[in-house]
Amino acid sequence: MSAPVPAWAPAPPRTNGLAIAALVLGLCGFGILPVIFGHIALGQIRRTGDRGATLAIVGLVLGYLALAATVIGIGLVIAVAVGIPVFATWVSS
Repeated sequence: MSAPVPAWAPAPPRTNGLAIAALVLGLCGFGILPVIFGHIALGQIRRTGDRGATLAIVGLVLGYLALAATVIGIGLVIAVAVGIPVFATWVSS
């Protein structure tokens, strides 16, 4: 006699919630939150086997791009405010 076959299939792995949050916040242009959530999500995904690694990575990339844009923007504002000649002539023309 064989063992009974279950009437249902095993549930697929769930998508990590922090990976989704990292992607959404990255798409919204936040800088530091998607980076934090993305790194935490990748750690949880490796540990638990959840899905969503691609979402976490895309959120990380978008978060780092937003951080880089913020740093460059602040640098340009400071350069113009201080009066660095190259930036001052570029902005005034």
